[in-house]
Amino acid sequence: MHRQIAGRLTGPTTKWIVLVATILLAFGFAILGGKLAEVKDNEASSWVPSTAESTKVSNEISDDVNPNDIPTLVVYHRDSGLTEADFAAMDEQAEEIGNVEGITDAGVLTPNAARALQAQGENVPDLVSEDGEVAYVYFVLNFGKDGWNKIGPPVDEIKEVAKLEGADVYVGGFGGQASDFIESFENSHFWLLALTFLAVIVILVFTYRSPILWILPILSAGIANVMAGGVVYLMARYADLTVNDQSQYILSILVIGAGTDYALLLVARYREELRRHEDRHEAMAFALHRAAPAIIASAATVVIGLMCLAFADLNSTASLGPVLAVGVAVTLLVMVVFLPALLVILGRWIFWPKLPTFGSDEPTQTGLWAKMGQRISVRPRAIWIVTAVILAIASLGLFRLDATGLSTEDSFTEELNSIKAQKLLAGHGLADNSNTLQVVAEESAAADVQQAVGDVEGVGKPSDLRPLSDGRVWFEAPLTEDMASHAAWDVVENARDTAHGVDGAEALVGGAAAFYLDTKTSADRDTKVIIPIVLVVVLLILMVLLRALLAPVLLLGTVVLSFGAALGLSALLFHYVFGFEGADAGFPLFSFVFLVALGVDYNIFLMTRVREETLHRGTREGSLVALSSTGGVITSAGLVLAATFLVLATLPFVFLVELGVAVALGVLLDTMIVRSVLVTALNLDLGSKIWWPSKLDRGEPIDPDAINEWEPASAKH
Repeated sequence: MHRQIAGRLTGPTTKWIVLVATILLAFGFAILGGKLAEVKDNEASSWVPSTAESTKVSNEISDDVNPNDIPTLVVYHRDSGLTEADFAAMDEQAEEIGNVEGITDAGVLTPNAARALQAQGENVPDLVSEDGEVAYVYFVLNFGKDGWNKIGPPVDEIKEVAKLEGADVYVGGFGGQASDFIESFENSHFWLLALTFLAVIVILVFTYRSPILWILPILSAGIANVMAGGVVYLMARYADLTVNDQSQYILSILVIGAGTDYALLLVARYREELRRHEDRHEAMAFALHRAAPAIIASAATVVIGLMCLAFADLNSTASLGPVLAVGVAVTLLVMVVFLPALLVILGRWIFWPKLPTFGSDEPTQTGLWAKMGQRISVRPRAIWIVTAVILAIASLGLFRLDATGLSTEDSFTEELNSIKAQKLLAGHGLADNSNTLQVVAEESAAADVQQAVGDVEGVGKPSDLRPLSDGRVWFEAPLTEDMASHAAWDVVENARDTAHGVDGAEALVGGAAAFYLDTKTSADRDTKVIIPIVLVVVLLILMVLLRALLAPVLLLGTVVLSFGAALGLSALLFHYVFGFEGADAGFPLFSFVFLVALGVDYNIFLMTRVREETLHRGTREGSLVALSSTGGVITSAGLVLAATFLVLATLPFVFLVELGVAVALGVLLDTMIVRSVLVTALNLDLGSKIWWPSKLDRGEPIDPDAINEWEPASAKH
């Protein structure tokens, strides 16, 4: 950012204009952000790629099967066996359930009703297990397009109705799972924000050693979060952007973490300039002029890296990129426009009790990071080699990472009632009528497909054939396995192989389990495609920023090495400490995008300062000055970002717990080891060669005034 522009943004008059304009905009976007729940789409089927076989089936049967239908079960279990009185009670409860808002015209199917229909020759699935210990009542809920956001109260009402003394009763199926999911995350967004802000406040108070200064970054991050929510609402409302609970949680975490990082860098540079300039407006103009390029480059790297997710097949992944990119872009604007104006308005006293008075010494010149730089400079080559080897060894933990997907049971850190219902059905060999294979075929060969699929192990009794348009028919068959389990996916693959093998059938196999399998397949594809794209994009950004080739390649290599170590150590933690069964198929990709984009951030903060100092001191001394000047603020920024992502571990969803832990660990590795030790050691070992093939790669420049002098180069201007 040009110094004249920076000066205008924080001038004696414009600072007040910026303040008022930001407050008005924040108020307007807060109103819009409050409506975000109205446009959130938590329905899993909206995430599947249009090319998936399960999506094609869903499209073909859309006239027969309402996409807003939510199959739901009430599962009853008695160890000694269910009695006739129990079945009579189910009939009575079914009448009350039938009056609950949202029950479709098909009504409620009870075990007794199913037996009666079977006696009449109807093809109705069994609702009672062979041992007589488990039975279920089946019905369908439908609340329209936004049904998944409205399902909580009706299911709560059903839970009040469905009770048997001395027996276990659980609401299961899609309705039970949706209700449990909503209940598990109830008020979690509020507590997530509260814990995040608390963690950030503690770190800022410790960093600034001021009881007041921390308020400004927190206030700015809060405003950025509010404004980002409003912008995302507009995009979801008018640009058909998919937003769900998961993306909203990550959005808040990223905005607060990244915003605080940018604030730390800006405030640190502003404090430096206050010691060199008597007028605080001039000091801020210089601070923005020096710090803004690094902050903008950092934000651009994150934004462009996140936008690479648009190449994903999965709609949920593709839509997450724009949501988070908007958040980072809004945060950048707030931190380089609003926060500087606020700092200038309040003056130097905001740093109390350690005021950066004009002409005072810069404490970082002889601080911890200056001393660490001196130690690294003794044997830089040995240090970077040993550090790289240690990180490579830590990366071996990747062999312990099982990112092939999680069953419904393993996806949560607590056992939900809907999971208990599913386990009862599976444990007693009872097919789940809400979890079916949906098969479409040509009418001429449909009977052969029906018989063949019905013979596949794990598939229950198929329904009657139902006509579709254009000579196509369809049927469904219940599964005994959890729809998100590997066992269910094996059944789907076997059913597809069988159905596809029937000549002339042109058969397609879909349904809930098929949807999860297609999701996992797409996630694997996205990981292989997007990771190389992100690497190329980040490399190009670094080349433009540093105007060199070797430095960007080395920096990217260090970040990838850090990512491998973080994921390797995380995999060991997940398996041996947390006891998780594995990881979601999308976990490696999300971890990579966040860790590479955010990890490069800290290298950008460091290397832009190294380049600035190199122009006057040479690479080796410039590297030591840059480390001493940025070490404290980058470490604090890393702690803030790690703490904010670690808050995700408080949620009951395994994917978010694993993502939070992995990103937090990776950020700490980046700030404590990669940036401070590995990159600095490489700079000191290679010297000016690090800038090859730019003009800086011409040997160390000679600046007699800078030799053994720890005054930052910016002080000379």
